[in-house]
Amino acid sequence: MALRNIRTLGDNILRKKSRNVDKINDRILTLIEDMKETMYEAHGVGLAAPQVGILKRLVVIDVGEGPIALINPEIIETKGSAIDEEGCLSIPEREGKVERPEYVKAKALNEKGEAIEIEGNGLLARAICHELDHLDGVLFIDKLVEGDEQ
Repeated sequence: MALRNIRTLGDNILRKKSRNVDKINDRILTLIEDMKETMYEAHGVGLAAPQVGILKRLVVIDVGEGPIALINPEIIETKGSAIDEEGCLSIPEREGKVERPEYVKAKALNEKGEAIEIEGNGLLARAICHELDHLDGVLFIDKLVEGDEQ
């Protein structure tokens, strides 16, 4: 495993759309492990592949319940709405209020290539939405609640 460099605001890769992972091979599995290690080292709760310079639809998340890897994730259901503070490892020392669904259900592949569904409320729902936005080149600062320009 190795720490990866986290790309920061101004790096064009953060604004690009990621491609699907076609095959879960040793390179993808190594990337997942590197991303987990990088996320933990940076004290984050999520990390998307574009944040480490890889335009693949892959995220890792850990909101304190153990790491989750989502390959080719898609949100399939949302409910409710909540506004809360967000930050991002790619935009250090900046936070802002963002409106996100209170509940999210997503489908993805796990590291074994199995189709899974994940449901989350609160912080997990927020983290799923935040990380999946990265896969489409969207940053939390694009979604700040009006009047919150920290």
